[in-house]
Amino acid sequence: MASIPRNLVFKKLKRKALFAAGTLMVCAALPAKERVEGPGFVKELEGSSRDVLEALKSDLEDQTIHGTYVFDKEPILTGATEEQSSKEFPEWTGGGQVFYKVRPKAVAPRHFLESADQGTIVVRFVLMPITADRARLRIDAIYVEDAHRVYHQSDGTVEGAEFKVIHDRLLAIQFDEQEAADARRRRDSAELVKQNFIHQREDETTRLAEAEAGVKDLQERVQKLRHELDRRVKAPGADLKAAPFREAATIKPVAAYTEVVVVIVTPHWLGIEEADGQRGWLPEDQLEPLP
Repeated sequence: MASIPRNLVFKKLKRKALFAAGTLMVCAALPAKERVEGPGFVKELEGSSRDVLEALKSDLEDQTIHGTYVFDKEPILTGATEEQSSKEFPEWTGGGQVFYKVRPKAVAPRHFLESADQGTIVVRFVLMPITADRARLRIDAIYVEDAHRVYHQSDGTVEGAEFKVIHDRLLAIQFDEQEAADARRRRDSAELVKQNFIHQREDETTRLAEAEAGVKDLQERVQKLRHELDRRVKAPGADLKAAPFREAATIKPVAAYTEVVVVIVTPHWLGIEEADGQRGWLPEDQLEPLP
């Protein structure tokens, strides 16, 4: 007796299963033109609108439909492209920004209810801002058979996987931004310390310059004062007196051009000190400034 080909047996079994399932198959796979919008996968993300959009864009550009595959040996499904619109979904009127990721010629992908044949996977993303640092993301995934135009809804695995990729990329973006902010703060702190050090050095330099200028000025004043107080005895010399009058006792004679320092000033007599420390009085008219 000739054996029945395996593919024929499979087709018969499949027809029986379809007949037995009846209403269930009608609910799981509707013609695309008759489908009803599902509740969708909706979750909120914490982050700025810019960061959430960047994470979503990164997912749209990675050319992968996450959470499904075609063959067991290929655990991912690549070849997807970002699209601006899709005829497989009715027009979205709920507000926000809408994006699509499309993968044509997918053969009965996993995690789409009762899918068969070859068709197109479309994932729709709707991004709706809530506050400045919070957004709501809706994700819907469908598979439409090319030949029969039968609509298959995802069992939620695709939407969950797509959301996880976006969430992980958002966390990575926020981590990088935090690292960059910390690096900027460290640079700013180091720059502030540097500027404070420079200002401190400048202040110290200014104070040192002012002190040096003060010392120089003092030295000049001392020099000027000393010049004003330094005298020398006129020729032919004079007698050093013990008191400021001519009848006072003579201490000793002082040779002409001997340099002395004035320590006491009176109207006609000057108290002087010689280089050896000897003190006495000389008439003012017997002394002259140093040349």
